[in-house]
Amino acid sequence: MKSTLLIPLLLFCQLIFAQPDSLFLKEKPKKMPRPQWVQKNKASVDLSQVSFSNWNAGGSNSISGLLGFESSANYRDKYFSWRNDVSVRYGINKQESRELRKTDDLFEINSDIGYKPNENSDWFYSAKLNFKTQITNGYKYPNKEIPISRLMAPGYLFFGGGMEYGKDIEELSFYFSPLTLKATFVLDEDLANAGSFGVTPAVLDDEGNVIASGERVRKEVGILMTNSYEMEVATNVNLKHKVSLYSDYINNFGNVDLDWRVDFNFKVNSFIKATLGSHLRYDDDVKTVEPSEIEGELDESGAKVQWKQILGIGFAVDF
Repeated sequence: MKSTLLIPLLLFCQLIFAQPDSLFLKEKPKKMPRPQWVQKNKASVDLSQVSFSNWNAGGSNSISGLLGFESSANYRDKYFSWRNDVSVRYGINKQESRELRKTDDLFEINSDIGYKPNENSDWFYSAKLNFKTQITNGYKYPNKEIPISRLMAPGYLFFGGGMEYGKDIEELSFYFSPLTLKATFVLDEDLANAGSFGVTPAVLDDEGNVIASGERVRKEVGILMTNSYEMEVATNVNLKHKVSLYSDYINNFGNVDLDWRVDFNFKVNSFIKATLGSHLRYDDDVKTVEPSEIEGELDESGAKVQWKQILGIGFAVDF
């Protein structure tokens, strides 16, 4: 009887020591999500139109349109984050008895790569690249004879490295770079010779002939801080905030270039949306122009705060 009981007891002990995980039902480690690329695309059209007929208060018929396209391709695993996006916007406005005018014009590319040595950390060693320019000529309306900006005049390139904090880096990011290169491109000869956007102007003789052409590229090295945040403030109402602060070490350090954008997106349904946005800019190298006393010419004025407000209703498609 004792030997009969001993055999099952020995077998039970062997099973316990041979397969402890299965018998004690220990929790298995969670599998990390597989590294993957996530791509998103969004196309949008905002339209507004006003028409008058025998309107006693007066008014001018007008129509406006804004086309937008955004595409992103992001990679994320335990240690690496690589975010890439491109944005294109172009807007026009036509009023009765007035020339067609541009209201928005942007082509922008961003690429951010980050590495964190500890998978539980929210801090990344990060490198950022930002490039932006415009597509068509810009004018000081109603003067459409003299362009004040063109494609790659200006074009801006930022590239540098630093530290970035982001608990959910696609929605919250704070980036600090003590060493960032800023290059300003002015590839149009007339604008470069005029010294537009901070480049060194051409050297002229007493008769106004060009002795030495203006520089096409202005290089700066400075400190860059950026912050972006995206959140749902109410049902179907999203807020997107992005600010960039840059100061050059060599030329007038402490004079800060500002680029700050805040957008509210209101979702009506899967296709119809409304947007309310504010875009504030200041760059000491970008001088404003005023009509000259000489007809057909423009005089340079000092740098001023630039502000643009956007309100649009239209269609958006994600794909």
